[in-house]
Amino acid sequence: MTKQDIDKGRTNAIISYITIFGVIIAFYLNNEDSKKSVFASFHIRQALGLWLTFFALGYIIGIYDSWLITLPFYLFFVILFVYGFTNAIGKKARAVPLVGNFYQRIFSNLGK
Repeated sequence: MTKQDIDKGRTNAIISYITIFGVIIAFYLNNEDSKKSVFASFHIRQALGLWLTFFALGYIIGIYDSWLITLPFYLFFVILFVYGFTNAIGKKARAVPLVGNFYQRIFSNLGK
């Protein structure tokens, strides 16, 4: 990734972490031929994976009516989202811990 690519895709990378709709908006903004950015695609894949995992696990965790179960779940995802978001702001392409490399593999066709 070049500095120009990072600067060009930084806005879309940041948008992708702001709700699941941000991922969709950033994906379509990044798919324009003149604005395609590898940096933005990286963060779109990260954010999409985080949001899908959050909703899938949240549905299962929602069955339990205990703050001892739900609080660690929410803390875990808040930390991962903040990590990804600060990397997008800081112009870094680092995968989120534990699951980021997995998201890059399964969404590898997204944004090419």
